[in-house]
Amino acid sequence: MLTASSRQRDFPSLTDRTYLNTAAEGISPPAVHEALAAYSSDRLLGFDGRKKHEEHARALKRRVGKFFGLTEGEVSMCSCSSEAYNLACLALNAKEGDEVVVNDLDYPAGVTPWMSASCPATVKIWRNREGALHVEDLIPLLGSRTRLVQTSLVSYYNGFLLPLRPFLEAVRKGSPALVAVDVTQALGRIPLDLDDVDLIISSTHKWVLGSHGGGLVGVPARRAGQWTAPAGGWFNFREPFASDRFDRLPEVLPGAASFAVGMPNYAAIYAVGAALEYLDGVGVAAIEACSRPLVAECLEELRRLPVQVITPGSAEESAGIVAFRHADSERLAAALHSAGIHVMYTDGRIRVSIHGYNTSENVRAFLRVLKEVL
Repeated sequence: MLTASSRQRDFPSLTDRTYLNTAAEGISPPAVHEALAAYSSDRLLGFDGRKKHEEHARALKRRVGKFFGLTEGEVSMCSCSSEAYNLACLALNAKEGDEVVVNDLDYPAGVTPWMSASCPATVKIWRNREGALHVEDLIPLLGSRTRLVQTSLVSYYNGFLLPLRPFLEAVRKGSPALVAVDVTQALGRIPLDLDDVDLIISSTHKWVLGSHGGGLVGVPARRAGQWTAPAGGWFNFREPFASDRFDRLPEVLPGAASFAVGMPNYAAIYAVGAALEYLDGVGVAAIEACSRPLVAECLEELRRLPVQVITPGSAEESAGIVAFRHADSERLAAALHSAGIHVMYTDGRIRVSIHGYNTSENVRAFLRVLKEVL
């Protein structure tokens, strides 16, 4: 995807290190830093800078819409994916007897709002088998009371890539449920086809290469009435300063717009907009084509070593994450880091993530050091 010179230009901080931890934090290209500087400059204009802020916000919605397969009006941004899911919980307004299905490969942000005391729905767990979610195991959990099925497209835990079409077909056939999909570990890394998904959520500081402080939300117009968060605020209301505002609650803007309850994080909007523009210019399909052979090499070699690979399937069935365990994973991770190999160690597992700025030498350096330590 990148030549030696363009990689040096776009990601100079990667010159002397092997960074394989994008699933936790992405490395931003200079365009993102320039966008943050532009925000700071526009901020110095005071209220006159607001017009420029709003222009960037509209441009971001258009870009996100392109990635999500939605229009500008079907997209908004809040502060993080956790906020988005809590607002989604308000919008769902589950009652006693309702059921929500989550899975045990999902990130806490998409699971915990439905398990909280404020949500009376019964939560059912779609459990993985050998690191993969099987649609046949989901079907018995679905029924007439299922209000929502929540999942990540790519699991943060082991990189499992959900077969989205069979999953959607099973949900539509077996229940009247809405479907929410977290694409945090997919957006910017693999091409997306999110048609027929009812709620799309993503963070902005991982594969997107943007900044913290952003939660991207997509709600197709056909589902706006079902995903309108009844939250207090002002930015999410149609006429927040109407003369009778103390006599009645203002009308909430429908759909995605209801998830932006207060003053937008314009700094993050500038940064994420620049990051998505960069990724769009490179092409996510090019990123996937460049990265998939590296994932395949990593998986193949790890399966020859005395470690427990917990990423299921082949490189074609995964995105950018490869995860494994070892009896002494913590020591392995420390040794890798000491050698300048940046991976994630948590909960007894080591997670390697491969993006478009990674090279075959990065993967080989990781494997070389790992074999030496083993």
